[in-house]
Amino acid sequence: MAGKDGKDAKSSSSNKGNKKEVKKETGLGLSYKKDDNFGEWYSEVVVNGEMIEYYDISGCYILRPWAMSIWEVMQVFFDAEIKKMKIKNSYFPLFVSPTVLQKEKDHIEGFAPEVAWVTKSGESDLEVPIAIRPTSETVMYPYFSKWIRGHRDLPLKLNQWCNVVRWEFSNPTPFIRSREFLWQEGHTAFATKPEADAEVLDILELYRRIYEEFLAVPVIKGKKSEHEKFAGGLYTTTVEAFIPNTGRGIQGATSHCLGQNFAKMFEINFENEKGEKAMVWQNSWAYTTRTIGVMIMVHGDDRGLVLPPKVASVQVIVVPVPYKTVAMEKLFAACAAAVESLNEAGIRAESDLRDNYSPGWKYSQWEMKGVPLRLEIGPKDLEKEQVRAVRRDNSEKVDIKMDKLVTEVKEMLDNIQQNLFDTAKTKRDACIQVVKTWDQFIEALNQKKMILAPWCDEKEVEKDVKARTKGEMGAAKTLCSPFEQPDMPEGTICFASGKPATKWTYWGRSY
Repeated sequence: MAGKDGKDAKSSSSNKGNKKEVKKETGLGLSYKKDDNFGEWYSEVVVNGEMIEYYDISGCYILRPWAMSIWEVMQVFFDAEIKKMKIKNSYFPLFVSPTVLQKEKDHIEGFAPEVAWVTKSGESDLEVPIAIRPTSETVMYPYFSKWIRGHRDLPLKLNQWCNVVRWEFSNPTPFIRSREFLWQEGHTAFATKPEADAEVLDILELYRRIYEEFLAVPVIKGKKSEHEKFAGGLYTTTVEAFIPNTGRGIQGATSHCLGQNFAKMFEINFENEKGEKAMVWQNSWAYTTRTIGVMIMVHGDDRGLVLPPKVASVQVIVVPVPYKTVAMEKLFAACAAAVESLNEAGIRAESDLRDNYSPGWKYSQWEMKGVPLRLEIGPKDLEKEQVRAVRRDNSEKVDIKMDKLVTEVKEMLDNIQQNLFDTAKTKRDACIQVVKTWDQFIEALNQKKMILAPWCDEKEVEKDVKARTKGEMGAAKTLCSPFEQPDMPEGTICFASGKPATKWTYWGRSY
């Protein structure tokens, strides 16, 4: 998917400006279709849907209120849940000294190409360059070793909401692959491994809920391979999503058990209950604004965004449909009354009373922005004391009596949320192909499938698959080994090596 640099951004915004007057008359529309040119469709949707604006530094984007409101809904949910787990919020600095950053070799090797460095202050060169955090293990853990002394200091459970910078990559894509992004990162330390293991899965379940219950995106919970796990960690668990249009998997969020590797490097020791010196067991876990991009890719259509009601900042838009025989005041009053009753019931509703746009143009704009439900009020609706409701997900229209407005709108929003998830899951499931042989694997890969195959779980075999499938579309790799493993008959062999298989694993191309 092509990214946009500063030059493209300027031409994009100037083109938008040129089209503005025309769009008033013709209605809003996208130039690209999702099935025909997914990359250009996505770039257009995120801008026209007012999610982002391109910035003059490549790979950096302005998150507009329409996008930030979605992030805030997820933040409110997740923050409340981790506080129930006695995890406390903190904030650590953006900058990292090179000596600390380079202390954990395996870890920093995984991030080295992406680390941005501050080398000047004004016109003066800094004596020692300062790194901008790509993640915060090396920022936080020197202080964990200071704060943890005895078993009573454990567990130490911290989270921070912040930004990180990862510089080196090609083809930046809004939300999916950007140089700066927002995330939460949790960092915890325990006296025992079982405590750490339990938290890893508790957090992963919260990530599943964010995707499935809020964003209406189906995900698979599983474990990353040794080759794909977090650098320097013991093991990585993940929620994996899939984009049927591109045939690519996408890592939704990860929860890592770091084991004792960082404890060893940063000397995070404690005196246990027996008076013996011991090392802590650590976890780290994060989800990012990538979640929003996954939602857009899964649900968006040729008319623009399609937002799940749970995360939409405007769940219902009320539009008056004027006619010369009816005074506008009456229509506006009816719209205001509908919005007020919905707001009082906790539904996020607004009215669009702009008089310089036709109702049809407004319909197109709010469809482009993905508002789940549109209510239209015209002269006949006033007479019949009703509103016309139009669903964004399937374009169904239904008339609702004013006295049943709140009840029926609530029910409709619930149905839209469920329908988005069910539709996405049906499409995702249709893309899953079970294979047993290399030839079947290659055929499924060429058909943009998410492939479930028996595997011997050997790193060299995984590397070989990657090398043998390398091409213009990108190489195939392991996505995850699902926790819910299908039965494996005795004697099943690995699809790639012919050795005895030990697990079922999802494979495919990925973002």
